[in-house]
Amino acid sequence: MGTFQIDFGDAAQPERIIGIDLGTTNSLAAFMDLTGPEIIAAPDGARIVPSVVALLEDGSLIAGNAAKARLAQHPLETLYSTKRFMDRAASPLKIGNRELTPPEAGARILLELKNNAEAFFGEPITKAVVTVPAYFNDAQRQATKDAGRIAGLDILRLVNEPTAAALAYGLDKRNSGTIAVYDFGGGTFDISILKIQDGIFEVLATNGDTHLGGDDIDSLLIQIALEDIATEWGAPISDDSAAVETLRQAVIKAKEQLSFALFTNIDLEYNGKRYQREITRDLLERLIAPLIERTLAPCRLCLADAKLTYENIDEVVLVGGSTRIPMVRKAVEALFRSKPHTELNPDEVVALGAAIQAGILSGEVKDTLLLDVTPLSLGLETMGGVVTKLIHRNSTIPASETEHFTTAVDGQTNVLIHVLQGERELVKDCRSLARFELTGIEPVPAGLARIEVKFLIDANGILNVSAKDTRTGKEQSVEVKPSYGLTDEQVEAMILESLTNAENDIRERQVREARVESDRILGALESAKQSDAWFELPEEDKAAIQTAHNELLLAYHGDDHRLIQAHMDKLDKASLKLAENMMNSAVRGALKGTKI
Repeated sequence: MGTFQIDFGDAAQPERIIGIDLGTTNSLAAFMDLTGPEIIAAPDGARIVPSVVALLEDGSLIAGNAAKARLAQHPLETLYSTKRFMDRAASPLKIGNRELTPPEAGARILLELKNNAEAFFGEPITKAVVTVPAYFNDAQRQATKDAGRIAGLDILRLVNEPTAAALAYGLDKRNSGTIAVYDFGGGTFDISILKIQDGIFEVLATNGDTHLGGDDIDSLLIQIALEDIATEWGAPISDDSAAVETLRQAVIKAKEQLSFALFTNIDLEYNGKRYQREITRDLLERLIAPLIERTLAPCRLCLADAKLTYENIDEVVLVGGSTRIPMVRKAVEALFRSKPHTELNPDEVVALGAAIQAGILSGEVKDTLLLDVTPLSLGLETMGGVVTKLIHRNSTIPASETEHFTTAVDGQTNVLIHVLQGERELVKDCRSLARFELTGIEPVPAGLARIEVKFLIDANGILNVSAKDTRTGKEQSVEVKPSYGLTDEQVEAMILESLTNAENDIRERQVREARVESDRILGALESAKQSDAWFELPEEDKAAIQTAHNELLLAYHGDDHRLIQAHMDKLDKASLKLAENMMNSAVRGALKGTKI
């Protein structure tokens, strides 16, 4: 078990670790001061770095406010909200005449924060704690770590954003409790329910809308202004990207003022013309009421998933700039029957929590003398011989993570749970810890079973793995000691090996995952060929399906996951008519003998 020891003697100061909130719209960095966490300001005094990347004429990249300033005049050479694409880390994004992967774009934003921190402290900064949404999967978390590596930052820990917000408010000091974190930012909305027990956070449920945020409020006001301008100026400006971006900035300013005033003006000057319109808070609230209701629906679902009611929530925390809107705060208070925490700046609260975690790791937070962490990641084997990590290397213990899986075969009544340790992507390259079988699964069609797997490491480093069929309640578990038999040198060797082979491992994992998906599609097609729907197809449709089928089989045995995916898509399109016939046949069967 790895440890971080705090030295109270006269030894040299430990290397500084900063906390970073890598956001969809804006990003921030923070550090632990003598009095608590503080935001790191840029040399020009700006505390927030817009998550925007721009390509200059000389081919160089810039990020932050300088990049955002180019958005109106150079929209095709500017990227924003790239965090939304972290699940497609290998898919490039177009920026001018170049392509950047999402981790590369994220790295440029992290580099801006790193440079600001180095200017602030006058020393090199190479280590950080970075926050991620609670719903980020292993691939998205790995992409975030890759962004840090590209930027020259060693990301020591990824912290869930709702957990960071709760840390910032000191809620980890509670002995126990249940916390709702309502995060309404510029581009996304998230709701998380956390359970805290003896300072350990567990995410019970998370929900949200990745396409709902303050930008949608801006769009409503922009639409009103565009219609006014078209009438007043005698011509629309909607096709002029520079004019629309200038109007957007004026709208954002007016929206922010309405959080504190009952009325204000949208004021736009462009090409010698001026547009002004008074906007009242009452009008804004009537416009955005449906959007706010859209945030409440996921809150209700999240509570249901956590099997809780409003009465079970002890604290509510607000995160994100859109939570400054008075109507949002009233709606959250009414929903949870509890006054939410608003003492901290909602734009900064996640970064402040990250700084606290960074302070614990660096030893600047003095109330923790010894911090045990997991030296290697822990996960289990999934289809294709790949490893799905549940608890990541350097996670603080005690630690708990839960994920849900399903069956791959119709009528499957048992699954083998294979527990693994290591940083590599494939089962063959990781250390096997334990195997056990969950039996008595309800025999339902593939994909319908819901198997809940929970990893729990206690304060002694003992790992308990349990698997439960949520339909039948059948459960099995095993207890192992993950670090047993490993020396520090072996742990270091395993970590180094994972870094050396990272590129090849990811490539092979992508191929295996594509083959698993191909197996599912090919199996479904073989079943479909035995149905009446197949025999009803015209011969030319059958021929097209068979051609796509054969091409997929050829690609299947290659090592290009993109080619496999392309041929899966081709087979999917060729099979549309077959799928339609099968659906119609199912409907006819369901209605047979009934009277309307």
